[in-house]
Amino acid sequence: MKYKRILLKLSGEALAGTKGTGIDPEVLESLSDEVKALIDMGVEVGIVIGGGNIHRGVAGATKGMDRTTSDHMGMLATIINSIALQDSLERKDVYTRVLTAIEMKKIAEPYIRRRAVRHLEKKRVVIFAGGTGNPYFTTDTAAALRASEIDADVILKATKVDGIYDKDPMKHDDAVRFETLNYIDVLNKGIKVMDSTAITFCMDNKIDIIVFNVFEKGNIQKVVIGDKIGTTVTSDNN
Repeated sequence: MKYKRILLKLSGEALAGTKGTGIDPEVLESLSDEVKALIDMGVEVGIVIGGGNIHRGVAGATKGMDRTTSDHMGMLATIINSIALQDSLERKDVYTRVLTAIEMKKIAEPYIRRRAVRHLEKKRVVIFAGGTGNPYFTTDTAAALRASEIDADVILKATKVDGIYDKDPMKHDDAVRFETLNYIDVLNKGIKVMDSTAITFCMDNKIDIIVFNVFEKGNIQKVVIGDKIGTTVTSDNN
């Protein structure tokens, strides 16, 4: 395997599937199968899930809601998604722990770095919920932070498309996919991979991001063993 310990970043919208909102049981089942396959390979898996299928903090703020209040609602939405994924994984006999940045002891464990690393070493899936625990930070930034804290080899950014393109491939047939991108190019060109805070954090800590299509079966395993899947964003200047 090329990567032994990964941080998988899932959007809340991905859990919604074609429904747009809520949680699609079929998507949850499919994602759980993919994660189980990684555990069977011996990969240590951390996951950060967004909450956009339930509530987006920024969207709420643009409609007049207090930004801090709206972000707190978004963080709670990530916990709902995390518990749903935990349930799906455990029904497949995959030991899973939800660690949340917002304490709620009767529902999930509080996030403690050493505890998270220990769970990973025991081959338990660790789902990091509640974002960073602070408003004004996205789950992209939470993914970059947790990946750094657990010393992950790479961040796998799961999307609906097979990488990063020079233009929207859904709208333009002549869109060209990048195999590799430099962090500086991503920031300078304003390419929407993750928010700029997350990108800068990954660049400073030399954590690569691989953007790939999570809905194509087997893609996560292919990335882990080193196949050229999707687009790699790296601090390497070569």
